[in-house]
Amino acid sequence: MSDSAFPEPDVAVDATTPEELKAQLDDGDAVTVLDVRATNEFETWHIDGESATVVNVPYFDLLDGIPADLLDRLPDGQPVVVVCAKGGSSEFIAGLLNEEGVEATNLENGMKGWARIYEYAELDVESEATVAQYRRPSSGCLAYLVVSDGEAAVIDPLRAFADEYVQDARALGTELTYALDTHVHADHISGVRDVAAETGAEIVLPEAAVDRGVEYDVDYRTVADGDTLTVGTVDIDVIHTPGHTSGMTSYLIDDEVLLTGDGLFTESVARPDLEDGDDGAPDAAGTLYDTLQEKVLTLPDETLIAPAHFSGAATPRDDGTYAAAVGDLTARMPALEMDRAEFVEFVLSDMPPRPSNYEEIIATNLGQADATDEEAFELELGPNNCAASSEALTD
Repeated sequence: MSDSAFPEPDVAVDATTPEELKAQLDDGDAVTVLDVRATNEFETWHIDGESATVVNVPYFDLLDGIPADLLDRLPDGQPVVVVCAKGGSSEFIAGLLNEEGVEATNLENGMKGWARIYEYAELDVESEATVAQYRRPSSGCLAYLVVSDGEAAVIDPLRAFADEYVQDARALGTELTYALDTHVHADHISGVRDVAAETGAEIVLPEAAVDRGVEYDVDYRTVADGDTLTVGTVDIDVIHTPGHTSGMTSYLIDDEVLLTGDGLFTESVARPDLEDGDDGAPDAAGTLYDTLQEKVLTLPDETLIAPAHFSGAATPRDDGTYAAAVGDLTARMPALEMDRAEFVEFVLSDMPPRPSNYEEIIATNLGQADATDEEAFELELGPNNCAASSEALTD
């Protein structure tokens, strides 16, 4: 059913923008989120927060009116924000609630609007470079902008937000010289080609990732373990860190911040099954163990790990960013102290469902398939599921 087919509410319904709802949740305001999507859609992906009361009742169960038991479940005195996929059915249900005397608003553009939220914060780190982290709360995707002496590089950009990196670089008085990916992403559409088309930045891909079958119709540069890129006055050292994928590559910024892509998160480690499936997962998990022990955890304890994703189990730093020092992760993540066999068994034991549409996303990121901007956005809606577990692996 299209949004245009939903009945019009009989009373006026105010809208809450996704940004307004996010601010309420960030501030710890008490709010009820009534999600009227199908239960399976809700369980896969929904809005949550420590101060939120989250209720799921499918839209079709409410067409005949708001049942008394639902009214009893809604906390007294709390505003209710009704949520659906695109904002159509939720507007109608918000109208029914208003008729019942409940203060209800409609989430503007629904979960698609929620997926448009993108936040910028600068990492508090001892570096001559400005290292900014972009956060997409809906999926936990993280990207980075590294700025130094009039030049900038964007790492793991999302296609849906390509314009934001360009605008921010201009606002900082810099020129985007590089657009880099850490690997072939399976959960979102890469924006390296879009950033390059708009700015002339050089596309940089890991050499080992290209071996998976990249078919771009534009020029790009490859880098391998031990290479160095320079942005302004700072170096970006290239470290091949396979495990999550064969081409997974990390970038060490000014010897201070390691952008680990999907290799190591602040609350978990990578899942190893998105390239060669279940059959290849044990070998990939072993490779991931070797990578972490030999290339990542050997860095100085104060080196900041900045991943490409965060989950609801992750705890942000005081500056709002998701990053953690190597020494801190070693101390609080038991998986990093296991022996190889124990680590492999542990990683394979609790993997969540694979990201939605991951095979189509990979094909698009390799340049083997095309997608319009809207198709690309639709493909990546939902959680990222790139970690080995949906729960925190830290103490």
